[in-house]
Amino acid sequence: MSELAGNGCEVLVPFNERRPLDVIERSIIKTYRKGIWSKFLKALNDYEMIQPDDRIAVAISGGKDSMLMAKLFQELQKFSKIPFEVEYIAMDPGYHPSIRELMMDNFNYLNIPIKVFETDIFKIADKIAQDYPCYMCAKMRRGALYNKTKELGCNKLALGHHFNDVIETTMLNMLYTGAFKTMLPRLKSTNFEGLELIRPLYYVEEVFIERFTQTNGIWPLNCACMVAAKKTGSKRKEMKELIANLKKNFNNVDKSIFKAAENVNLDCVLGWQQHGESFSFLDEFDSADE
Repeated sequence: MSELAGNGCEVLVPFNERRPLDVIERSIIKTYRKGIWSKFLKALNDYEMIQPDDRIAVAISGGKDSMLMAKLFQELQKFSKIPFEVEYIAMDPGYHPSIRELMMDNFNYLNIPIKVFETDIFKIADKIAQDYPCYMCAKMRRGALYNKTKELGCNKLALGHHFNDVIETTMLNMLYTGAFKTMLPRLKSTNFEGLELIRPLYYVEEVFIERFTQTNGIWPLNCACMVAAKKTGSKRKEMKELIANLKKNFNNVDKSIFKAAENVNLDCVLGWQQHGESFSFLDEFDSADE
C-alpha cells in the first residue's frame, strides 16, 4: 500500500485488517467518545456551525481526517434534533488510478454515499506553477469545492481541518509571515455569496484520528499528490516537530497556542488589522490621558 503515498510522505499503516462496519461506527460513540465524538459535538455547539434546514456539503479527500468527518456526520444525523441535510462530495484532481481505486473502495466499505467529480487541477497546477504549485493547487481545489457545493444547492461546506492544523497554522503565520492569525472554525466565502465554510473537527486532536483509523484497519489516502510530493509540506512538518519538542518542556503548550487566539488583549499589542484597515496602539495613546 505504501506506493499509494507521495514520495517523502508519511504513511499511516493500519494495525490490523478492516473491522466490520458496525464495529467501526460503534467505536466513534464508544471507544472514541471522549477524544472524538464529544469534541466534534462541542465544536458544532460552541461555534454554532449547524442551523435548522442547513444543507451541508461534506468534502472528503479520502484522507483520514475527512473520512472520519463523514462518519461523524452520519452518526450525527441519527441523533440530532436539528433538521439538516448532507451531501458527501469528493473531488478527483487527477489521482493515479490506484489511488482512485483505494479511495472508492474506502467509500464503499464505509457506506459513504459519495458524489465524485473530476477536475484537471493537478495537471493545471503543474503547468502554470511548476516551482511552487501548492498555493495554486489549494486555491483551485477550494474553488472547485465551492462550485460543487453551490451546484448541489448547499449553503455550507465542511472541511476536515483538525486541532493540530489550527495550531500549526497559527505558528506558521507567526514565524514565517510575522502575523498573528489563525484558522477560523467558520468562514463566509468572499467569492461565493451565501456560502459558508465550517471546520467541525476544530477541537479534535490528530492523535485520536490516527488511532481511530489504524485500530479500525482503514488504509487512508496519505499524500496523493501527483505534482509536488517531493517538494512541499516541509514547513508544516517543521511546525509539527517544533510543537512536539515544545510539549516536552512546556505542559499543554499546544492548548496554550490554541487558547492564545481566543485571548488576544488589544490593550497589549502594537497593532492589528480589521476589515482591511490597520490600527496602531498609538491611535489612542495620547487620548488616554485626556
